[in-house]
Amino acid sequence: MPNLIEIDDLHDPRIEVYRDIRERDLVGRAGLFVAEGKVVVEKLTDCDLHHPLSLLIGSKRVDVLRPVIARLADDVPVYVATQEVIDAIAGFPLHRGILAIGRRAGVPKADDLLAALGGCATVLVLAGIANHDNMGGIFRNAAAFGVNAVLLDADCCDPLYRKAIRVSVGATLLVPFAQMARQEDPVDLLERHGFNSVALSPAGKCLLTDWRPGLRTAVLLGAEGPGLSADHIRRTHSVQIAMSAGFDSLNVATTSGIVLHHISAFGA
Repeated sequence: MPNLIEIDDLHDPRIEVYRDIRERDLVGRAGLFVAEGKVVVEKLTDCDLHHPLSLLIGSKRVDVLRPVIARLADDVPVYVATQEVIDAIAGFPLHRGILAIGRRAGVPKADDLLAALGGCATVLVLAGIANHDNMGGIFRNAAAFGVNAVLLDADCCDPLYRKAIRVSVGATLLVPFAQMARQEDPVDLLERHGFNSVALSPAGKCLLTDWRPGLRTAVLLGAEGPGLSADHIRRTHSVQIAMSAGFDSLNVATTSGIVLHHISAFGA
């Protein structure tokens, strides 16, 4: 089990990576990301895709985290500080008192990720999801309903941004994802790998309740407002969720949960 390292100097170079987290968040910085909170750090500790590099925890949180610390490799430093010191280091009140720095695994190409999925599989394809709350909510639903992979277009935000990880309760660390190049055509890509694609749209040609998923199903979701492109809707099977008259839209994360629950009911 790693040794606990007491930190009482805000300028200690060993915790430089944690300084002013809110402004930096380490997204895109040397392949690192920030995990926050007990549940998320537990998932990072047990994650096969990504690896913890260090922890920074409040002195009052040590006892509750001992089982997690015991599962860390001996060379992963665990820094301990008072809540006041942690808040000063992070640059904002960190109520949970638990932070970790992780190193992200290499993101695979979308083509390679789909090629690795055999037999029955469910995939989400996200277009223009730039809101980190929505991204986290979608990944949380994806993990809950056993989605095998998530494909992101070039306009999606990073699932390993701190807020997205936190909202997903660590699910963005668990569900494999790939970022498509701007010129990649998701519909062609999915067809090559034997997926039946369904596009969610308020103007869908059939109701979700009348649609039956296949063994290999890909669900296309667009950002609230612009939605999916007309071309993607035209080239896929478009589906809508029935709603009260005069209201035709749902939060995209809510939509993903409804659709994935529908798919799971048919064992796809």
